[in-house]
This record gives sequence, structure tokens and C-alpha cells, in this order.
Amino acid sequence: MMLKGKVLIAQGGGPTAVINQTLAGIVLESRKYGEMTRTYGAIHGVEGIVNEDFLDLTQETSHNLEQVAMTPSSALWSTRIKPDSKYCHEIFQVLQAHDIRYFFYIGGNDSADTVRIVGEEAKKVNYDLRIIHVPKTIDNDLILNDHTPGYGSAARFVVQAFMGINLDVRALKGVYIGVVMGRHAGFMTAASAIAQKYPDDGPHLIYLPEREFSMEKFLADVKQMYDRHGMCIIAVSEGICDAGGVPIIATMRKDLEIDAHGNVSLSGTGAIGDLLAQQVKARLGISRVRSDTFGYLQRSFVDCVSDIDQHEAREVGERAVQMAYWNNGNGSLTIQRTGNYSVDYRLAGVEEIAAKTRVMADEYINKEGNHVTDAFRLYIRPLLGSGLQIPSHLRAPRVPKLLSNE
Repeated sequence: MMLKGKVLIAQGGGPTAVINQTLAGIVLESRKYGEMTRTYGAIHGVEGIVNEDFLDLTQETSHNLEQVAMTPSSALWSTRIKPDSKYCHEIFQVLQAHDIRYFFYIGGNDSADTVRIVGEEAKKVNYDLRIIHVPKTIDNDLILNDHTPGYGSAARFVVQAFMGINLDVRALKGVYIGVVMGRHAGFMTAASAIAQKYPDDGPHLIYLPEREFSMEKFLADVKQMYDRHGMCIIAVSEGICDAGGVPIIATMRKDLEIDAHGNVSLSGTGAIGDLLAQQVKARLGISRVRSDTFGYLQRSFVDCVSDIDQHEAREVGERAVQMAYWNNGNGSLTIQRTGNYSVDYRLAGVEEIAAKTRVMADEYINKEGNHVTDAFRLYIRPLLGSGLQIPSHLRAPRVPKLLSNE
């Protein structure tokens, strides 16, 4: 006999362009089963659960759900709270009071840890609960996953941004530094490599948190590229660290913000880009140097979405419900790549993923530690989706000079 009771959905962590596809997938799939008596959505993630702040999504129209699915960011709003055991006990008490029997938490590795602890609370009192962590993160850092929903669309934004930067810097020359999200994993920054179409296109240099960052080597690399091309475009992960594993931003500032997870705030101020730009100007004597910090831009940019990312985000929601209902499953849904290109969805133990971080494989980073390899380009290309416009350059020959011997 199938488990009967209510469904609760929550969204946690940073928003993405496709997280609402997952929400819609869960809601619409859960409506197919009579045993799933109501479907609730928690406002502001686990905060909403503890506060019993729910929307009754059973009463939402299918048409509006589809409209919301196409809208970036978290429709249920999100939270940065990292629940401890006491907080998770409060979550469980609310689930029990409302007869929640199916709990789907859409989020990253911290959200997976919440699912793990709440699941343990249910076991203690033999409360029958199907609880599934549904993957989401632009950082692409969930282990046991080939990739995660949200990454492809955010990566597509990064690619297109660097395509535009290529065209801009090519016109007026100089040095450009783009700081991209990525605390421990460089997948987002590495995506910028797809912007290279011609041999002299940027980014000419890519720096990732998986490799030690040396200011001296950085300046030498920039000089080499600038001397070769008359310009240098650089992609830098916000999480780059020195030889001791200390974030570069922490080596230059003492008044650092610390978030609820105990992490140093890395890119909110533009400090990393400013530091690197100042060093290039002062020590290489290059006057035209600019830097940008992408920050939130890459997460929920409207009209910059990978169709592959959309489809998979919808499917992980649907499959999560199916696994909970038909297979009595608990755990974390994972995405596995099969063939070229297709995916399969499997359920892993949430303890295998919770509070762990996946980083880029060595085969994806060049031996100099300042760019990516063809293996990474092959890995990411299908995730960016179809219809990616590639800029072109003029190829007409130069007219011979008549008055100059240069």
C-alpha cells in the first residue's frame, strides 16, 4: 500500500535560472497520485517550515505553474540558514504536525545535509517519511553528479559575457579581468573558455580555485599574453587561494564579512578584481585595465537559459516524486551522463553527498594551471544548450599602404 499524506517542497541556497522548473515538475507530478493529498511550498526554505509559512500549491493553476517554471530565481524564495540538529528537530515536528509524508528539498550540498538530519529525526520515532534532496547549484559542485541543474544556464551567461568582452577589448585593446563565482570549484569560471573562437580570442588566461594562485606568475602570464596579442582577457574564480590555501581576498583585507555558513564573503565588493587590476597597472605599466565582478548576474539572468538545463531541471523534479512514490525512496537524486549526449537519474544515499564538495578533475585543467583543456570543452558544450550565437570577425585583407614604410 502506497504511503498517504501531504507533500512539502522547499528551495534553499542561491537562486538559479531553472530552479522553478524543478518546483513545477514536483508539483505537477505529485498531483497525479491520490495518496499525495496536498502539495505545500515552504516560503523561504527551512525558515518557512519552522514558521509554518506555507503556500497550498495544490490550488495553483497549471498554466501559472508553467509561467513560473520559465521564470528565473526561487519562486518560493530561499534561505542561507544552515540548520543544526536542534533546528532540524523543529523542522521534523512541523512535518509531523501537518502530516507531511513526502518532503522534497531543492538545493546544494548544505541542503542535502539538512535532508540527512531530518531523515534521522523521522527514523528515531519511526515516522514514515519519504525525503529526497533534489539537486540544484550553479557551482556544479555536488559529488556523484555529472552536473547539476542551474549550472548550464549560468555557464551560458558566462560564455556569452566573455564573447561580448572579446569584441569590446579587441576594438580598443587593454587588459580585462572578469571575476566569476566559485568558492572551491572552478566550473563556472572555466566555462568562459567556450568564448574562444579565433586563436587570439580571450579569455587568454583562466585561474581556478583548484590551483595555487601566485601573483608573480599571474603578472608574468599577463605580460606574455599582452605582448603577444596587444590585449589580455582574464577569467578569475572568486575563490582563488595562495599556496597556504588562504583566499587571495583575505591576504589583502581584514574587515571581511562572514556568512551564516562560516564562509568569507568573496566577491560582493569587487575587491579581487580591483586588486588584480591595480597590480597589472602598477607593475606592468599597462594603463587600460578594467575589472568586473559578475556576482549575482550569472544566477538568474532573464533570457539566457540553456534548453538542456531547463529540461533536466524539470525532469529531476518529476523523477524525485516518482522515486519517492513508486520506489519508497529516500536520498539524493543524481544526474549521470550516458552516451553522447543523454542523462539518467539515480538515487544515492544523501550521506554520500551531504556537506561534501566536488571540484574540477585534473584532466580539465592545463598543466600550467592558467587555462582549461579540450576535455573540459567537450564536457561542458552540451550543457550550454542549443542556439548559442558565436560572434564573427572580418576576414578581408588589409590594403597596402602607399605613404608609409611601416
